[in-house]
Amino acid sequence: MTKIWQIIIDTNVLVAALKSKRGASFKILSLLKSGRYKIHLSVPMVLEYEEVLSRSELNLNLTEKEIERLLNIICLLGMKHEIWYLWRPLSSDAKDDFVAELAINAQVDAIVTHNVKDFVNLNKFGIKVVTPKEFLELLGE
Repeated sequence: MTKIWQIIIDTNVLVAALKSKRGASFKILSLLKSGRYKIHLSVPMVLEYEEVLSRSELNLNLTEKEIERLLNIICLLGMKHEIWYLWRPLSSDAKDDFVAELAINAQVDAIVTHNVKDFVNLNKFGIKVVTPKEFLELLGE
């Protein structure tokens, strides 16, 4: 039986996917409905997605409606979690602690991120921290 990975997609991977259709980040996003992995979400995670994707300086060329549609799909397909227990500080960047807390509370297999170094403390919880390319390799892509 093929493993269904339980993951968190860090915001920087989402941004990279929307900036280029050629990279590993876009491939991961395009596999979202494949059922080969499940993404895990919390309110702070979705709010960060929304805030970052709305930044005009990123030049994503997406309307508010397109961003809303994408986030609706992500929320529809994602597994939602309420965070009741805070584990701070966990990451080298305090702004990433909510991602680490979601990972621990949701008991995910991995965080997919371009900032692997920010989450090195999660290995003690058995959570892999991988780049998009490494995650695609884990999926056999």
